[in-house]
Amino acid sequence: MYNGTGLQTPRGSGTTGHVQSNRFSVRPPANNTGADPTKGFVTAGKPNQEILEHDRKRQIQLKLLVLEEKLIDQGYSDAEIAAKLDEANENEDSANNAVLISGKFSAHEKGAMKERQMETLKSALGIDEPSDTCL
Repeated sequence: MYNGTGLQTPRGSGTTGHVQSNRFSVRPPANNTGADPTKGFVTAGKPNQEILEHDRKRQIQLKLLVLEEKLIDQGYSDAEIAAKLDEANENEDSANNAVLISGKFSAHEKGAMKERQMETLKSALGIDEPSDTCL
């Protein structure tokens, strides 16, 4: 007996008890998408706002560090560098436009962009939140 298939013992059956697998049997694929057909489309998890905020602050700090190195190379004094860095930090915080230098996006950034895109699409099409009565 192999994996619960075949004879318990080949005695008296007139065979050797050898079990062959059917390699041409096609099984339907398992539906492991996690989608509930009554809920509609599968959506990704919500983006973590703390991670997005941390990445934004990190990008600002990176820009400030590059600016500081550039100012040191240009020969500014420590007081002038500190003043310019404070001014640049104020501008970055007020602008709130953290663009990734590498051009790559994390999963949380992609999720946030997709969420904004879906909100824009919903408002353009006039779609409200789905109700339980319509399927």
